[in-house]
Amino acid sequence: MNKVVFWMLVLFGALNGFAADKKIEQWAIDLHEANSFEEMPYRLLKPLGFDAAQSYPVIVSLHGAGGKGADNIKQLRKWNEFLAEEQIRKDYPCYVLAPQSNQLWGEAALAKIKAIIKDLPSVDVDRIYITGHSMGGHGTYILTQLDPGYFAAAAPSAGSGLASTKDFVDVEKIKDIPFWVFHGDADPKCPYEKDVKIFEDMKRVGGNMKFTTWVGDKHGGPVALKMFTGSDNGITQVSGDRCDPEPVFMKWFFSQKRNSDQ
Repeated sequence: MNKVVFWMLVLFGALNGFAADKKIEQWAIDLHEANSFEEMPYRLLKPLGFDAAQSYPVIVSLHGAGGKGADNIKQLRKWNEFLAEEQIRKDYPCYVLAPQSNQLWGEAALAKIKAIIKDLPSVDVDRIYITGHSMGGHGTYILTQLDPGYFAAAAPSAGSGLASTKDFVDVEKIKDIPFWVFHGDADPKCPYEKDVKIFEDMKRVGGNMKFTTWVGDKHGGPVALKMFTGSDNGITQVSGDRCDPEPVFMKWFFSQKRNSDQ
């Protein structure tokens, strides 16, 4: 075997390994039913053991730039696989709605998301949550500002925008929504300092925001999964006494209710 062929095989193996790290297992994909609404593809994970007599919260899961398109599969990220695990579904029964967009999240997407949720059976309208990483974290900030009264809680990860992005968060609009923000302090893509500023602004206006810094972490997908699983390198601050002190993210998320005074 000549050196060129050898290194091509090494590179191919490395790329396959990288792809495997990114891949969502087929069982998780199968659990997320494929649908479309007004040309917006979306995947829906339904509550395990659905009971029409119960009411279920909804997690709106916003993908980042890597999930853009119309194939109705790339928007599923590692946190979607986590939420599809049987024990998680037993402990936290809910809908998980994962829409797919080919552009930044905005008003048109929000209207479609709300229409989809409106037609779901047995939804607890006071427990609609939203989360996302990178472009999805940016979208979490955007959609909550568009309709602050709709969401019960929000959790953006690395959502402060690119270095070139101008300030786009009006904390006065979202100060009464329980937020838990996550960001790696070595993020080279979406500057950590911009989320720090949002947090400081929330403290200034008496907002309801928890802020977890992943010490030494950059921007990649594993950082987003830590939001759900936790990690020893996280340091969490709170904007004030309104914040729910619950340290476990999933417990915190599911305890929030719309219009509650945390």
